[in-house]
Amino acid sequence: MAKKTSGRGQRDLKVKVKTARGRKLSSTRWLERQLNDPYVARAKREGYRGRAAYKILELNDKFRFLVPGARVVDLGCAPGGWCQVSVARVNALGDRPGKAVGRVIGVDLREVEPIAGAETHVLDFLADDADETVKEWLGGAADVVMSDMAAASSGHKQTDHLRIIALCEAAAHFAFEVLAPGGTFVAKVLAGGAEGELQKLLKQRFARVANVKPPASRADSSEKFVVATEFRTGGEKDEQLS
Repeated sequence: MAKKTSGRGQRDLKVKVKTARGRKLSSTRWLERQLNDPYVARAKREGYRGRAAYKILELNDKFRFLVPGARVVDLGCAPGGWCQVSVARVNALGDRPGKAVGRVIGVDLREVEPIAGAETHVLDFLADDADETVKEWLGGAADVVMSDMAAASSGHKQTDHLRIIALCEAAAHFAFEVLAPGGTFVAKVLAGGAEGELQKLLKQRFARVANVKPPASRADSSEKFVVATEFRTGGEKDEQLS
């Protein structure tokens, strides 16, 4: 009996990975998922550094925050997929005649392979003077602060959830220091019940706060993204940024 095909004249084949000696079952499952992930294959074809690039592409298609001329800060930017997308959308290379030229600053705790059109720096965004350093690099306030950061997995779902929420809250406070009025904050979170304080924090400073799971997020993943738009400054220090 013939195997079913996709209807495009080609069989739908799934790559199976055998468990090798010394390799954990979880590692084998991860490798098999990667080999069969259409976003992974697409990223390789289109030159992106990872499938996560499509998450920010899809979020931007919906909310339109990466526009020509925008100044973007990508927290925890390694390996660089979000920076690659941002460079093209904000015209950081200046290769779109008649469009404003933007800036893209990527920061990470480890060195990132250079990305054309983006400036990447080794920086701890939690450092006391990190916001002032980033503003100096940008030459002013940012229009977008985004974060795809996640804490190292502990294997305990609730612990991992609390850790990433803490990272998101820290990224939000950083955004409050560097965003211009009307700016946007985008961050990955994990669903788990502790997002209430983060939502409350963001609603105090942004006109709109949305929670979105883009198609590029795996269906079995608890990740989602918070997109906060129309930043409202408040306080003497914030007013100085405008």
